Amino acid sequence: MTTSTDPLHLDSMLCFAVYAAGHAFTRFYKPRLEAIGLTYPQYLVFMVLWEADGITVKTLGDRLFLDSGTITPLLKRLEGRGLLRRERDEDDERQVRIYLTQEGRALRAKALAVPLAVHAVIGGGDATAADGLRDSLHLLREKLNAGS
Repeated sequence: MTTSTDPLHLDSMLCFAVYAAGHAFTRFYKPRLEAIGLTYPQYLVFMVLWEADGITVKTLGDRLFLDSGTITPLLKRLEGRGLLRRERDEDDERQVRIYLTQEGRALRAKALAVPLAVHAVIGGGDATAADGLRDSLHLLREKLNAGS
């Protein structure tokens, strides 16, 4: 792809490259996530819960950069499907903790196919390239947040 030195040329814009890559990820993930019965935001919730079951809704929102108004309906749908449960914290009733059910834990084995498919396509088995790209994007997000 050719880029221009003109800062208002579409192909020279980093933000557009990230935006377009995000759409490509969405198209790539959609059929794979549909196969396990999840949307992308639901998948992200499970990614966090598989790391740390029993976290608060606030902690989950902080990890995913989402507010409680977005997280709560998503959690209600997953709870309705029997994949997780929400409980008031025993020590602080203002806090709600999220726990995986057996079905929610079992979903992890099916979900493993998703990142494996991504790595096969973008890294061709070279995890170093994918890791470097991910780390660069994390750094970009941090710099943009600091500059806001």
